[in-house]
Amino acid sequence: MRIFLSCFLFLMVATVFSQENTTTQDTLVMKVDSLYREDQFYFSITYNTLMHKPSGLSQSKFSSGLSLGFLRDMPINKNRTIAIASGIGLTYNNYNQNLAISSSAENPVYTFIDSETEYDKNKFSQLLVDVPIEFRWRTSTYESHKFWRIYGGMKFSYLIYDRSIYNNGQDKVIVSGNKDFNKLQYGAYISSGYNTVNVYVYYGLNSLFKSAKINDESINMKALNIGVIFYIL
Repeated sequence: MRIFLSCFLFLMVATVFSQENTTTQDTLVMKVDSLYREDQFYFSITYNTLMHKPSGLSQSKFSSGLSLGFLRDMPINKNRTIAIASGIGLTYNNYNQNLAISSSAENPVYTFIDSETEYDKNKFSQLLVDVPIEFRWRTSTYESHKFWRIYGGMKFSYLIYDRSIYNNGQDKVIVSGNKDFNKLQYGAYISSGYNTVNVYVYYGLNSLFKSAKINDESINMKALNIGVIFYIL
């Protein structure tokens, strides 16, 4: 009888322990799932081109852009495959072209460099603080960070520094703080791909310049940036 009671008590304790262990594991899985987010650092490299160029303007060489920042993920469905994200970042863009900017930042003068004139460099560059707001769809799960994604939204940018350079090999003209640039810039973008590397396209919805003119024609150029973006958890 004693042996029987001992075995019975042992089995009861083992069963209770097993149930507690299973419950603990299930609870852990639920907690991991409930906290799952796609908070990410991002880094992009783009080729920059200008849209709605005034007649006579052309781009030369390769114009590049770099962006980096952080996005906070906010899932809005139970499976956490749909989300809204926002964050902050920095963008540096430069544009090589034949629009020379001279004189001063308060009274800039714009002229086209004709095709017969030889020069080493002519470009303007901008450094901006970005606030992206995007809608996200992905096939991710809390068990894997390799998934398909389509992210798209709006990016609002504030210009904190600009510089234009014209160098013909003998003279160099540098203008910073050009009053004609739009301080607030905004545009739509989309990124899509698998895992870390994704295709990225940004199109500016307002002009880079707010008041500049050349030959009595307003300069209403908009940015089109195409490249790749990397998401890092």
